[in-house]
Amino acid sequence: MHGNIFQRQLEKSTVFSNRTIITPHYVPAKLPFRDKQIDEISQILSASLQGAKPDNVFIYGKVGTGKTVTVNHVLAQLHEFISHNKNNHVDFAYVNCRNHNTKYKVILKALSKFFPEEDFIGYSSSFVYEKLLKYAGQGKQIIMVLDEVDKVRDLDELIYSLTRANDELSAGGVALIGISNNLFFKDKLDARTKSALLQREMVFPPYNAQELRSILEERVKVAFKPGSVQASAINLAAALAAQESGDARAAVMLMLRAGDEADRHGFKEVSDEHVNLAKTRVEEEVTLNMVETLPKQQQFVLYALSLMTVQGKGYGKLNGNWEEGVFFSGDAYREYERIVKSMDEQVVSSRWFREYVNELETYGLLLTTASGKGVRGTTTLIRLGFDAKKLRSALEKELMCA
Repeated sequence: MHGNIFQRQLEKSTVFSNRTIITPHYVPAKLPFRDKQIDEISQILSASLQGAKPDNVFIYGKVGTGKTVTVNHVLAQLHEFISHNKNNHVDFAYVNCRNHNTKYKVILKALSKFFPEEDFIGYSSSFVYEKLLKYAGQGKQIIMVLDEVDKVRDLDELIYSLTRANDELSAGGVALIGISNNLFFKDKLDARTKSALLQREMVFPPYNAQELRSILEERVKVAFKPGSVQASAINLAAALAAQESGDARAAVMLMLRAGDEADRHGFKEVSDEHVNLAKTRVEEEVTLNMVETLPKQQQFVLYALSLMTVQGKGYGKLNGNWEEGVFFSGDAYREYERIVKSMDEQVVSSRWFREYVNELETYGLLLTTASGKGVRGTTTLIRLGFDAKKLRSALEKELMCA
C-alpha cells in the first residue's frame, strides 16, 4: 500500500485538524452577529405554537450574509421545541427553489416532508395542492420556507395560491418565509399577489471586517491545528472579504484555500502570503457562485454582455477608433431583448434593465460610466467586470438547463 497515491496523500503533513469546519457548507451551532435576526424570526414563528398563523416574512440580503443559515438555525430550534413538547399542531418544510422552480415542484417537495412514506410524483397540480390544504386543515400551522424564491417560474401563481389557501381553511394555516438575494423581486409581482401577502420584510446587512475576523477566529480554533495560522492571516482574510462584499462564505473560503496553499507547499503555518495566493482563486469561485444565485432577468443581462464581449463587439468613437468590450446601454438592451425572446421569456422594460444594471454594478459584476468626449450624444457605457468567457459558460449552464 505504501506506493498507493492516496496513501501518500494521507501521509502528508497538514495544517488542518478538521477541514470540514472551515468549508462554507458547515453550519456552526452558534451564529454570531445574527442574534437580532434570530430573535425577530423566532418571535414571528412563535405565533404558530399558540395555534395562530404567523405573518409571512420575506428576507433579503447579499450572498454570504447568513440568511439561509439563520432561518435553518431557527427551524432546528423549532423542531427541537416541537419534538420535546409533542406539539403536533406545527410543521414546516424547507424548499430550495433553485432545484424546485415551479409551483408544482415546490408543493411536491413540501409533501415529501409531510408524507415521507408516500410518493405524489405524477399526480396533477390540483391534487397535490388539495393534499397540502387537507394536511393544514387538520389544524396544523404549516410554515413553508422558500429559499431563492425568485427562482420560481410561476412565482405569482405559487404565492397567490399559498397565501389565499388560508381563506379556504377553517382550521390550520399556511405561512411563508421567502429568502432572496434580490431586494426588488417583489416589485414585479402581480398587484393581487402583493396584496395577499401581508408580508413582513427583513434585510440582512453584510458583515464588517471585525465581525468576519471574529467568525474566522472561532472556525480556525477547531478547523486548524494549534498554532498553524498566523493572526495576521486571519486579519487579512477578514479585511479582504469585508472590502469586497462582507460575505462570510468568501472569508471562510479564503482561509480554506490559504490552508490548502500552505499544505501544497509544505508549510506548517498559514501566512499572509498564502491568503494572497488564495485570493484570486476564491474571488473567481465566489463570483461564479453569486452569478448562479442571481435572479434570471439579471442573468440574462449578464449573458447578453458576456456574449457581446466574447464576440468582440464594442462601439466606434467619432475619431474612428474602436472600443472593444464597452457597449452603449441601448445596444446592450437590444441584445438582452433578443436573447430573452429567443428563450420565450418575458422581456422587461428599459427602465427595469437599467435597475438591473445598477444592481449588478453594486456586486462588482459590471462597470458603468457616462459617455464623454468622442461620442455623439450622452449615454451610459457598460463593460463587464469579470472574465467574459467564464461568465458565459456559467450562465449557459444556468439558463439553458433552467
